[in-house]
Amino acid sequence: MGKTVRDHLVDTLEDLGQDQFKKFKTKLNVFPLRKGYSNIPRGRLEKADVLDVCDKLISYYLEEYAVEVTVELLTDINERELADRLRKATGTGCGGKGQKPGPSDGATGKEEEHFVDRYRVQLIQRTTPVEPILDLLHGTVLDDEQYQTVRSGSTNQEKMRKLYQLMPSWNKECKDRFYEALKAKNRFLIQDLEGN
Repeated sequence: MGKTVRDHLVDTLEDLGQDQFKKFKTKLNVFPLRKGYSNIPRGRLEKADVLDVCDKLISYYLEEYAVEVTVELLTDINERELADRLRKATGTGCGGKGQKPGPSDGATGKEEEHFVDRYRVQLIQRTTPVEPILDLLHGTVLDDEQYQTVRSGSTNQEKMRKLYQLMPSWNKECKDRFYEALKAKNRFLIQDLEGN
């Protein structure tokens, strides 16, 4: 089997130099978190090595959010390459703000068009209800703000349009998650479209 999220976190943090790792720990203690989460106490981080820090990240924030926090912090301390590598390896944090897909993300035009792009119009028109799909995407593809924005649409079509407006910043992994969410909650619609 592939590596776990914890393995990817360990690999990433082990690539930091000593000074950068120290900076990472210092920032981790004061990082502005989502509602409902608390910072890891400074005393628990001071002498912590890479394995300790990874364990604390996962026990405090669970896997999905631990990756998101790590990606944000790495970007903060100018370790963008490591942040990107972690994001790609784990397939999380793809709906975040200001992330532009890199040249490797389908810019070559060789890839076949993704299902969710190909059936955009039909999915906007026919997906009901939208909330259960948003719930599945929340925290992995959509952050809190995006989740609330999409939910604020007054009709299902409007919600789907808002969701599609976020799509340019998604990578293939995000679209796959969206497709899986649609399949889980709107199986017959997806079967109908795939049968075309």
